[in-house]
Amino acid sequence: MLLHEDDAYNIDGDSYCSECYHDEVDKNRSIHDYGYKPEPIFYGGDSIRYFGVELEIDGAGKDCDNADEILAIANKGEDKIYIKGDGSLDDGLEIVSHPMSLEYHKQFQWEEIMKKAIYLGYRSHQTSTCGLHIHVNRDSLGDSREEQDEVIARILYFVEHHWPELLKFSRRSEYSINRWAARYGYEKTGREILDKAKKGNNGRYAAVNLMNYTTLEFRLFRGTLKHNTLIAALELVNDICDLAISLTDEGIANQSWSEFVDTINEPELIQYLKERRLYINEEIEIQEEV
Repeated sequence: MLLHEDDAYNIDGDSYCSECYHDEVDKNRSIHDYGYKPEPIFYGGDSIRYFGVELEIDGAGKDCDNADEILAIANKGEDKIYIKGDGSLDDGLEIVSHPMSLEYHKQFQWEEIMKKAIYLGYRSHQTSTCGLHIHVNRDSLGDSREEQDEVIARILYFVEHHWPELLKFSRRSEYSINRWAARYGYEKTGREILDKAKKGNNGRYAAVNLMNYTTLEFRLFRGTLKHNTLIAALELVNDICDLAISLTDEGIANQSWSEFVDTINEPELIQYLKERRLYINEEIEIQEEV
């Protein structure tokens, strides 16, 4: 495309049209606009399932210097996270990861990122504004949209069937979850719940948001700056997806919470379930959420 000199925007000697210029400027910001969506970079080798994390932190400013300190920990030569503004926060940031396998998330620098955020004065659980959202690639749930919908229907049924336990797991209040991650409501079958969900009455503020074409978004969780809690949430989402793939509709419907928990073997998730009194009622030392 020919570009008149008067219409050109210049960066380091290169000329851009208005749209490309603003895209290029946004790429180089520490804090991007809320609508910023770069091309995803997948980490974790040849994994089938990838998870994207959106972690909201609040209370210490929408501050570029703070963002730079967090980015410096995570992005050592590679873009693994980016940071956005979010109008739902009072004075904070949203940390967004590129898609990573579960194992990659476990060895990623999340703990260092969280410690830095706390040091800078941010909080997540200890706010009324922050959530933790986990995206899963839809194509890990089935080869076709029809197969994916069958699995998603079972996921939605699981969420409704075990809503009291998942509400406790989420650490959200009833008010918070109804505002930011509302349930679709119990029906006799997962397909009925899916049909209701597809009508979109909840918009994206649903416990499991279906409005993204390539991902399923679990919005249940309250924000956290506690590393084990983040990993436990990722493991729970992974286990729910595995369950929905492996069981039939009848199998999902007949499985109790205790039977589900009995299949779990990840130590981080077991620890968290014990902390929330969702596993075995035994006394354990509980570290405060941040």
